[in-house]
Amino acid sequence: MNARYELHDELPTLDRPVLVVQLTGWIDASGAAAAAMATLDAACNTTTLATFDGDTFIDYRARRPTMELREGVNTRLVWSDIELKVGADAKGHPVLTLIGPEPDSQWRAFAGAVTQLALQLGVYQMVALGSYPFASPHTRPPRLSSSSPSADVVANLPYLKNSVDVPAGMSAVLEHALTEAGIASLGVWVQVPHYVSAMSYPAASAALLDGLREVTGITIDGSELQRESEIQRLRIDQLVAGNDEHQAMVQQLETLYDQVEEQTIEFDRAMNELPSGDELAAEFERFLRDQDE
Repeated sequence: MNARYELHDELPTLDRPVLVVQLTGWIDASGAAAAAMATLDAACNTTTLATFDGDTFIDYRARRPTMELREGVNTRLVWSDIELKVGADAKGHPVLTLIGPEPDSQWRAFAGAVTQLALQLGVYQMVALGSYPFASPHTRPPRLSSSSPSADVVANLPYLKNSVDVPAGMSAVLEHALTEAGIASLGVWVQVPHYVSAMSYPAASAALLDGLREVTGITIDGSELQRESEIQRLRIDQLVAGNDEHQAMVQQLETLYDQVEEQTIEFDRAMNELPSGDELAAEFERFLRDQDE
């Protein structure tokens, strides 16, 4: 047993597994990331590979274990554990999941332990899932944003790239630790309409699974989430239709959303029409020759 985690079995030999991270206690509007992770966990039929030491990483005064009391009998205590689990998607791609509460202390030590296990298991990519409330309408597809310490990784992602200073979660610490160890790491975040962020929002969970497939190839059936999102969409439509102020707000959000989408499309089109770096260099050399002449 390692001082920071306990292995439940010998480490398996895996072929380029993907590590997917979702730790509760950090920003997760509507619980969208947790729901996406639960769907992933079930679809991949994961089993626990390692449990991190709770006395080291968890403050049990803040996350007290649950006592199951049955007619005066204290039958058992249910502890909040951080677990590393292993499974595979429908195509047989190996998947590792890191789930449980975000550590309350010793973040660098935790990141070091996760990195050690990731290297031993041959992890080649880490993706952390998250969601945050945003002024966007429920009538449009949820947008994804990304983060990574690697500019090369971010450059290859088709998602929003924000610039902001915010408190960091453990997922950001893991991004840095794993990137420094040579493992491509990123966060994929989904925007949740701010006016529904207190309720579940399956459309956002489905969008996260789609994003995970796009960046890793891991394929998870999100059809049930899609069905739930369609039912919820109709319910929210009915609620909005009964209030003029709500209708006006949604229409305004739709206009802003569409304007951003249009600007993004125009920007991408303009970037595609720009000459390449080699073409610009050749053009600059011609300009200098013309000046000398």
